[in-house]
Amino acid sequence: MKQDSNTKEMIRGVYEMVSWISQVMTLIPGDVILTGTPAGVGPIVAGDTVSVTIQGIGTLTNPVVSRS
Repeated sequence: MKQDSNTKEMIRGVYEMVSWISQVMTLIPGDVILTGTPAGVGPIVAGDTVSVTIQGIGTLTNPVVSRS
């Protein structure tokens, strides 16, 4: 594991970010808000997997593959 964090550790809260973003653009169901990365960032390489978990929704896991 390279990173492990939680939204409650973010500088700005989720509700604050959604409020601000919705003032400058229309958010629709399915939109994804990318917020940056917690400590521990490092390179990912082919063969790694990246998983993101949202409590109450589930986990999305993607394999990292080379561009070729």
